[in-house]
Amino acid sequence: MKLALVFDKTRPDTTGGYFERAAHALGLTYDHWWLRDAGRIPAAYDLYLRIDHGDDYAVALPERLRPAVFYAIDTHLPHSWRKIRRMATRYDLVFCCHEEGARRLAGAEWLPVACDPERHGCVGGEPAWDVAFVGTDGGVPRKFYLQAMRERHPNSFIGLADHTRLASIYSRARIGFNYSIANDVNMRVFEVLAAGTLLLTNALTGDPFQRLGLEDRKHLVLYRDPGELYRLLDHFLGHAEERQRIARAGREAVLARHTYAHRLRRLLAIAADRLGLAAPRAAQQAHSTTEVRT
Repeated sequence: MKLALVFDKTRPDTTGGYFERAAHALGLTYDHWWLRDAGRIPAAYDLYLRIDHGDDYAVALPERLRPAVFYAIDTHLPHSWRKIRRMATRYDLVFCCHEEGARRLAGAEWLPVACDPERHGCVGGEPAWDVAFVGTDGGVPRKFYLQAMRERHPNSFIGLADHTRLASIYSRARIGFNYSIANDVNMRVFEVLAAGTLLLTNALTGDPFQRLGLEDRKHLVLYRDPGELYRLLDHFLGHAEERQRIARAGREAVLARHTYAHRLRRLLAIAADRLGLAAPRAAQQAHSTTEVRT
């Protein structure tokens, strides 16, 4: 199978870039195309994979390029959702990284984001921070949680950082904090777990963590309200052995089932099944894994 990966490389940590790295790691034959060059893409590929990169969605793949698959990322943003919903009808198959987006788009498949072992994997070293959170403060309630952590645990890294520093920051923290604004499994979940750090994240409706094979108090730790969050922070900061045991199990789980290579294999296996394509060898075992339990 020869793939056309269509996305704009406007930043080095774009999701399309992670999929391209996964395609290379899997030994797949592919070419990358910028969206602006969609009209020049030849009809010489077995599959055309358009990967969302937060663009304006004004450009679609030409009708002559088939079969075409779209991986949608920003279905949780109202202004993007309206455009994605219109664009989705132009593709033969749609995948969404947000489960709610997949439910709202008829026939779409849920395919969460993941980790890149080389970029997000464990760096190690003595802990430098009690808590680490890389990102913006966001809205309510996350900004209040983060402000409370700054006050309660001043020896923490909370703020922005280049994507090349994620592994070194998270791997040197005792706890990696997360609050998923869109009630979905976001990229920070996998970044923290891949770094070998205890993940403390909010429980989500429908428990998608369980369906991903990530269990509370075994691979990660879930909190349900502010009081529980602060109690768990204090508990796990004071119990190193328990914290490290859960962190090790979480890292093993994501490296075994939740890398972008796993995601790309699953995407290709589903595309082959639903679109009648010959699956590449890299995707032939994807349906037998438990990386996404639906």
